[in-house]
Amino acid sequence: MKELFKTEGKENRKIPLAVRMRPEKIDEYVGQEHLLGEGKILRKLIEKDNISSMILFGPPGCGKTALAFLIAKQTKRPFYFLNAVTSTVADVREIINLAREKFKETGKTTILFLDEISHFNKLQQDALMRDVEEGIIILIGATTHNPYFYINTPLLSRCNVFELKPLTDRDIEKILKNALKDKKRGLGRYNIKITEESIKYIVKASEGDARKALNFLETGVSISPINSDGFINFNIEVARECIQKKHILYDREDQHYDIISAFIKSMRGSDPDAALYYLARMIVSGEDPRFIARRILICASEDVGNADPQALLIANACYQAVEVIGMPESKIILAQATIYVSTAPKSNSSYLAIEKAIEEVEKEKSQPVPEHLRHKGYRGAEELGRGKGYIYPHDYPYHYFPQKYMIKYKKFYTPSDMGYERRIKNYLKFIERIKNEYEKRNKGDNEEKKKGNE
Repeated sequence: MKELFKTEGKENRKIPLAVRMRPEKIDEYVGQEHLLGEGKILRKLIEKDNISSMILFGPPGCGKTALAFLIAKQTKRPFYFLNAVTSTVADVREIINLAREKFKETGKTTILFLDEISHFNKLQQDALMRDVEEGIIILIGATTHNPYFYINTPLLSRCNVFELKPLTDRDIEKILKNALKDKKRGLGRYNIKITEESIKYIVKASEGDARKALNFLETGVSISPINSDGFINFNIEVARECIQKKHILYDREDQHYDIISAFIKSMRGSDPDAALYYLARMIVSGEDPRFIARRILICASEDVGNADPQALLIANACYQAVEVIGMPESKIILAQATIYVSTAPKSNSSYLAIEKAIEEVEKEKSQPVPEHLRHKGYRGAEELGRGKGYIYPHDYPYHYFPQKYMIKYKKFYTPSDMGYERRIKNYLKFIERIKNEYEKRNKGDNEEKKKGNE
């Protein structure tokens, strides 16, 4: 197993531009100002050579690998690299043994950079813990997946977690222009004429991924025509040819949850345009349309509810139609349901009501069912008094008669003033008035009986 940086200084032009352009000094690093800006935590740790084990978490091409290599260069520690997709526990133990020997000989801690650490299973991650804890190795794990879902809690507790953000368009543009100027590692030794329009096109297509942007640039330079004056002419046609189709960033785990979360919150927030944008992101990325339809269905009940009961019917019809029709036509049905739910009046009263009722059931002593409400359709029920005294509401004016439906009354549902739910609220007020009238009448009758008895 080779230790990295032993062949430093040997030029190899076959190495991809994205690898050659990795920063060698902290001031060359572009982006992640919240971690590496002047006076920020990670910059201080690197400059003082006081780093500890860490997990670098962020989308592809945001600079995780570049940062790990930069740390190794800045700190001058022994540095080993493994990719968790192709490595085994044996590979890890081999590096740990080497690290122990170096620690005994020099007192220096070895850095182990483990790319895509989330692909290591529990056993493989456990193999790292003892030596991370004892300081034999400094683990730098990189992952595009949320480490709180994929990394074992004991190992995670021994590491700092640093989240790297997607690079901005300005960051990507700066990285591209640095590569065009750099004569040693980049493309500066070539006579390249590249239009601003082409750079902007690459920036937009790369979606915050520096590796992708540099690959586009390198490919474009290799296929660009050379003018009679010896200049490589990199124009917008070349940029379009080397990119072909824009890649949509959509990770099946983390992005999957983030996009659907934004989709639901946009519908809840009555913003149909934002909801349609996130719907389009999911459609273009190949998300299961049935999954999207299920989320619309839930939102129709949880966030619209009885403010517009029609929303649930439309969402359910959408789900059934998607099951039958499939893509690509289902995108129209999904869009229709999304717009309806987004623009419907909102109420979460049903959601709050059932949550309160469940909390009551879980925390309080269960109430017995009143005798007059109990089932009486079996032999012996009458002798037990089941159903005795029950009054059939439809035999009375307004199809209502006040009687006890709970031994101890608890209020769970409070309708809002939104949409159809206002009618429900008014109906309940109407019922309350009738109830009060019955109570007054009964009170008067009881007082008359009492006087007659006296």
